[in-house]
Amino acid sequence: MCVNESSLEHKWYHNLKYLLIGIMFGIVFVKSEVISWFRIQEMFHLQSFHMYGIIGSAVITGMVSIFLIKKFNIKTIYGEPIKIAPKTFNKGQIYGGLIFGFGWAMTGACPGPLFAQIGTGATVVAVTLLSAIAGTWVYGLIRERLPH
Repeated sequence: MCVNESSLEHKWYHNLKYLLIGIMFGIVFVKSEVISWFRIQEMFHLQSFHMYGIIGSAVITGMVSIFLIKKFNIKTIYGEPIKIAPKTFNKGQIYGGLIFGFGWAMTGACPGPLFAQIGTGATVVAVTLLSAIAGTWVYGLIRERLPH
């Protein structure tokens, strides 16, 4: 079991809330142009602040959220504790970040907005989705031999 994996079992319709949130999140991605290939290329060519502003606001929101979760010992909606494991630096994070960034720059897509891009009709992104699935599968095969 993962550190924060819930031991509670829910009926299938409890997942509908995640579908609804995902649809709303996809709409936000589309409206904010986060999924725009042109916006992503502007970011990597250092021609626009748009994407840096969105990413920066997401990082700040995450930092404030983690701070509040730790400070007030916030629990899940089912009363389970949220455990945030300490992180240590590993040079593999640099390599992984570079591979991720190169893939993002080449394809104009990162894993978060992939489904929103496909939903807007950019079906060529399905190649990126299949590549992400293949990469995850390869990681699962070699995970035990990697330094963590």
